[in-house]
Amino acid sequence: MPKKRVEPEGRSTVRSLLRLWPYVRPVRKRLFGAALIAIVASCIGLVIPLVLKWIVDGPIADHAPGGVALGALYLLLLGIAEALLFGVRRWLVARPLAGVEAAMRADLYRHLQRLPVAFHDRWPSGQLLSRGTTDLMLIRMFLAFPLTFLLVNGVTVLVGFVILLMQQWVLGLVLLVPVVPLVLLCSVFETKYSVVARTAQDQVGDLTTVVEESVLGIRIVKGFGRHRSQSLAFRALARRLRTTELGKARLLAGIWALITTIPELAIGAALVLGAVQVADGGLSAGTLVAFLSTALALRWPVESIGFLLAMSQESATAAERFFEVMDVPEETDAPDAADAGAPAPKGPSGHGEMVFEGVEFRYPDAAAGSAPVLSRIDLRIRPGETMALVGATGCGKTTLTALVPRLHEATAGRITLDGRDIATMPREELRALVSVAFEEPTLFSASVGENVLMGAEGAGEDELRRALAVAQADFVHDLPEGTGTQVGEQGLSLSGGQRQRLALARAVVGRPRFLVLDDPLSALDVHTETLVEAALRQVLRDTTAIVVAHRPSTVMLADRVALLSEGRITAVGTHQELLRSSPEYAWLMSGAGSTPEEVLAEDAFPEPPGEGRPVPDVPAEKGRIR
Repeated sequence: MPKKRVEPEGRSTVRSLLRLWPYVRPVRKRLFGAALIAIVASCIGLVIPLVLKWIVDGPIADHAPGGVALGALYLLLLGIAEALLFGVRRWLVARPLAGVEAAMRADLYRHLQRLPVAFHDRWPSGQLLSRGTTDLMLIRMFLAFPLTFLLVNGVTVLVGFVILLMQQWVLGLVLLVPVVPLVLLCSVFETKYSVVARTAQDQVGDLTTVVEESVLGIRIVKGFGRHRSQSLAFRALARRLRTTELGKARLLAGIWALITTIPELAIGAALVLGAVQVADGGLSAGTLVAFLSTALALRWPVESIGFLLAMSQESATAAERFFEVMDVPEETDAPDAADAGAPAPKGPSGHGEMVFEGVEFRYPDAAAGSAPVLSRIDLRIRPGETMALVGATGCGKTTLTALVPRLHEATAGRITLDGRDIATMPREELRALVSVAFEEPTLFSASVGENVLMGAEGAGEDELRRALAVAQADFVHDLPEGTGTQVGEQGLSLSGGQRQRLALARAVVGRPRFLVLDDPLSALDVHTETLVEAALRQVLRDTTAIVVAHRPSTVMLADRVALLSEGRITAVGTHQELLRSSPEYAWLMSGAGSTPEEVLAEDAFPEPPGEGRPVPDVPAEKGRIR
C-alpha cells in the first residue's frame, strides 16, 4: 500500500491544474466561448443597477408612470437575457467536458495495463479505483464550474468596482477596504484546505479498497462469520473519513462566514455614509440606489470565493493523485528491441530452447543489502523438454517463472529463448511466444469463450474447441449458453477446478512455443487430474515447458526436475535420480514431517528396481521419465 503523501512545501495549485491542459486543449474554444458568454451575462447583471438609477432619478422623481413601466420592461429583458446566456454556457461545456473526463479515464486505464507488476503489487486497487472515478469527477466539476467562474467573478468584481468608483469614488474606496484582509484569509484557507482535501481523498481510496475486498471475499466473510469484524473495520475507516470531511466543512464554514461578514460590514458602512450624503444633497437618491444595488450584485462573486477555492483545491489534489499514477514509468522495450538478438534458429533441433544464465532477482523495494530472492540461476531446458520446478514454499519458484514473460525483470544475468535474450525482445513478441497459467486462475466478467481466447489473438472456434478438449473443460458445453455463458466476476460461478481448467485452456489455445505452468493441477480432483494429465502430455510434446510442481503426480509430467532451494538451483535430474541423490527432494516428495536427512536415512524413497530396490508408489505410465 502506498504511503500517504504529506503535502509538499511549495505546492502550487495552479501548477497542478495546468497539467490538465493537454486534455483541455482540444475543447479550449468551447470553454473560452462559454467563459465569454458567462462574463457577458454577469456584466448584464451590473447594468440592472444603472437602469434602477435611471428609474429613480427619472420617471419616479418626475412622477411619470409610463417611464416606470418602460424601466420595468428593460429590467425584465435584461433578466431574461442573463438567464438565457447562462443556459447557453452550460450547454456549451457539458458535452466537451464529459469527453475530457472520458479521455482521462481511458488514458488512466490504458496506462494501468502497461505498468509493471511490481506497481500493482504495491498499490491497493481501491486507491486506483478512486482515482479513476471520484478524482476524475472532481476534475470535470472544476472545469465546468470553478474554472469558469473564477475568471467570470474576477472580471465581474473588477467591472463592478469600476462602476462603483465612477458613481461615487468615496463610497467605492470604502468597499475596497476589505480586499487586503480577504486576500490574506483566502491564502491561509487555501494552504490548510489543500492538506485536508488530500487526506480525505486518500481515505476515500482506503475505504474503496475495504469495500472491494469485502465483496470479492464475501465467501470468506460468510464462511467464517466475520461480518462483525469487517463491519467494525469499515466503520472505523468511515468514521475517520467523516472526521476529515467535518474538518473540511469547518474550514469552509469559517472562510464563508468571514468572507460574508467583512463585505457586509463594508456595505453597511457605505450605506450609512451614502445616506448622510443624500440627506446633505451631495448625492442623488438614484445614485445611492444604483451604488447599493451594484454592491449587492457583487456579493455573490465575492462570497463564492471560498467555495470556488475549495473546489479548486480538491480538483488540484485530484489532478495530483491522477498524475501520481500517470507519472509512473510504463514497461518499455529497448529502442533497438525489434532488431536485437540473434534470429531464432530454424528446424526442430533449435526450436524452443530456454536458458537461464546467472539469473538473479530482488524486488525493487527490497532493503539495501538484503539477499536476492533468486541467486545465480543457471538452467537449460532443451527444445521440447518439460522441466518441473520443485522447492519448498517461499523458495522463489513462482518468481522464477514470472521472469520468463517479463512480469518481473531479472536484476542480473539473462534468460534466452532460442538464443535471443528476452530483455532485448519486444514484450508483444515475447508474450506471443510464451504462454502462462497461474496457480490462482483469474477469469474475467465475460463469456467462457472470451476468457479462453484471451490466450491467443485471432484464435477462432477450432482453436477454442481444441483447447477446451486439452484442458478437459468439456463441461462448458453443458452450461446454459455453452461457450457463450457469462462466468461472472472472478469466475466465482464456477468451481475451483473448473476455473483452473479454463485457465489451462487459455494457456494452450495459441499453441505456444514456450509454456509456463504454475502448479496447474492443484485444484483438480483425482479423476479429472488423470484426464488432464493425459491430454496435457500431448501438448507438452510440442512445446518447451517449465512447470511448478508441488505433488509427485505433476512432477511425473516432466522429463527432468530442477530443485530450487533458498533461491538457487541445487540439483537437476530425473525424478528417480533426485530421489536417490537429494535428501531435500525426497523429503518434499514424501510429504513427511521429518527432516530431509531423516527421510533419506529411513529409506523413505528406495532406489529403483534396477538396483534391487522397489519403485515408490507412483504409476510409471503417468510420466514421461527418461
